Amino acid sequence: MMAPARYLLPLLFLPAVASADFDWHVENSNFTISQASLIPQEDQRYEYNRNRLRLYGDWKKDTWFVKAIGDAVNYLGMSYIDSLSFDYIKIIHSDTPFDTQSTFHDYRVGAVSARLYRLYGGYDDGKNRIVAGLQNITMGVGHIWTPSNLYNPINTYALEPDETYGVAALTATHYINTQSPIYGVVSQREDHSWKYALGAKTTAGIIDIALNAIRSDDTTMLGYTIQSDLGDTGIELRSEGAWIDATLRGADGLEEKHFFQGIIGADYAFQKGLNLTVEALYSSEKFSYEEAIANIDSELRADMTLSHFYLGTTMDYDFTIYLSGALVYIESFNDQNSRFISPSLSYTINDNNTFTLGAQIFSGSSGSEFGMFGNSYYLKYVLSF
Repeated sequence: MMAPARYLLPLLFLPAVASADFDWHVENSNFTISQASLIPQEDQRYEYNRNRLRLYGDWKKDTWFVKAIGDAVNYLGMSYIDSLSFDYIKIIHSDTPFDTQSTFHDYRVGAVSARLYRLYGGYDDGKNRIVAGLQNITMGVGHIWTPSNLYNPINTYALEPDETYGVAALTATHYINTQSPIYGVVSQREDHSWKYALGAKTTAGIIDIALNAIRSDDTTMLGYTIQSDLGDTGIELRSEGAWIDATLRGADGLEEKHFFQGIIGADYAFQKGLNLTVEALYSSEKFSYEEAIANIDSELRADMTLSHFYLGTTMDYDFTIYLSGALVYIESFNDQNSRFISPSLSYTINDNNTFTLGAQIFSGSSGSEFGMFGNSYYLKYVLSF
C-alpha cells in the first residue's frame, strides 16, 4: 500500500479538499452468465454469477476536485472458479507500479476480490486542467476500435467495453482556446518504467484534428484523429490512425514490429430514434492467436489483431421510454471469414433499476478468428442509488 500512497501524496495537501462538498452514490451490477470457455482448446460451458458492488465518491470545491471509485467483485459458481477461463481472468491486471486489485479469496463455491478502480484529484479552472492519480486516459475517436489509445482502449468484445483498468499518471491540459487544447501525460508502468504522451487538437473550419505521440521503453506511436460533419446531412465522419514501432514477444524471443493501424467511421441518428455507427479497421500487420496470448500484458494487446481488415456496425433503438435494443456486428475478413454478433435488449424500470438480456455470438469455421470461441448469454441487472 505504500506505493500508491506515495504516488498520490500531493493530493493530500490540496488546500480545498478538506472543506469540499462531498457527493457519493452506489451502483450494483449483477450478471448471470452462461459462457463458453475463453480457452479455444477447452470445450466447456460454465454457468455462474458475477456481482460488482461499486462505490463512487466525489469531492469538489471551486477549482479543486477528487474522485474515488472502488469495487467489490464476487464470482459465484464452483465449476467456473476451478476453470482455466477463470485463471485467465485472474492474470489480467492493471499496468501500474502498485496493485489495484487484491488477490481472489476462494470460498469453495465462489471467489471475491476488492479493486481500486479510480482514485485521482486535480485542478481545473477552465483554462488549465491538471490531474494526478489512478485515472482513465482518453484518446482516439473510434466507437468500436481506438488504435491510437495505448492507455485505455475500447474492448468491444467484452460484456462491458468501457470497463478499463486505471493508469497511474499525471496529466496536464492547457486550452489555447475552447477548441484548441494541448496536453501531456506522464505515467508509470508495472515494471516502474515511464510512459509519455503529447498531443494537440485544433479546429480548421468544420474539421477537428488531433495529433498524438506516445513513447515507452517498448513502444513508439504517432497517431492522428479527424472528425467532421458532412455538411447538413447529420452524418458525422471520423478517422483515426497510428504508426507503431514496438518490441513484442514472438516464437523466437523478442521481435521488432513496425505497422500501421487505422479506422474510418460514420455516425447517423435517424429521426425515429435509431442511432447507427459504421466503422472499418485496417491493420498492416496481423498476429497469430499464440502471439496475442504471449503478449497478454502488453500495452499493444488491443492492437494485436488476427486479421488485416474488419468491418463493424453498432445500432441502438428506443422502442419505448422503457424498452431499448442494441446490436454490435463485426466481420473479420481473413483467409476464413468470421463474425462477432452481440444483440441486447434493455428494460428500464426507473432511474435506479435496469435489466438487460444479451448474447455474444461467435460465428465462423473452427479455424477462423471468431469461430474458435463458443457463444455466451447473459442477464444483467443494475441497481443504482
